[in-house]
Amino acid sequence: MFKPKKIQTLDEQAIVKTALQAMPQPSRRLFLQRGLSLGGLSLLTGCTLADEDSVERALMRVSTFNDKVQAWLFNPNKLAPTYPDSMITRPFPFNAFYGVEDIPKINGDSFQLEVGGLVANKRPWSLAQLHALPQVSQVTRHICVEGWSAIGKWGGVPFATFLQHIGADLTAKYVGFKCADDYYTSIDMPSALQAQTQLSLTYDGQILPPEYGYPMKLRIATKLGYKNPKHIQAIYVTNVNPGGYWEDQGYNWFGGS
Repeated sequence: MFKPKKIQTLDEQAIVKTALQAMPQPSRRLFLQRGLSLGGLSLLTGCTLADEDSVERALMRVSTFNDKVQAWLFNPNKLAPTYPDSMITRPFPFNAFYGVEDIPKINGDSFQLEVGGLVANKRPWSLAQLHALPQVSQVTRHICVEGWSAIGKWGGVPFATFLQHIGADLTAKYVGFKCADDYYTSIDMPSALQAQTQLSLTYDGQILPPEYGYPMKLRIATKLGYKNPKHIQAIYVTNVNPGGYWEDQGYNWFGGS
């Protein structure tokens, strides 16, 4: 007697649970808020979810779609909230993909910031040259993808000003960052030019401490913490998406807060 071959089926709840665990916290919350099921994921992406690889492809489509929506909704003229000094979180938390004992040790006297890509002037910058540029400060909230937030006071050069000084092509799509701790990330040009985006050199009126990113970090109040690279060594302008340390592991690339 002919016996039909048993078709292996997927455990819908197990797949969705695994998918959610692999996603950054904000995306996970959105999935849960929308009550997205495996069937909903299939309809949204147009994928046939027959195995783990197809689920991963579907999730990547959702992430890419999310990036496009965030970029479309982003208003570079809208500022993030600012706060009085009395609301600064003290101490401001240390956060990295390594322990505090592994913070890179950087000699500020010999430090040179590299610039490259679609810029007219590729000469390196010393810390003294960066500190000689017009400085501004902001008290804004840092929002971490892990679910916590803290308010800090950052001082430095408006990033748009720095891009103008190096003759960056402001019509390019992306700005990439390479860091002394092997971290890397990238942002879209409209976010780079937003008024609060800052090449931060100080924290709370003092030279930026090592645990917060010495000799400089990018402070971008409109994005999640992982889009705020520390210990920056090189900045480059490009039309090819450079990705990022966490973004290449599945985090949303746009990373808006």
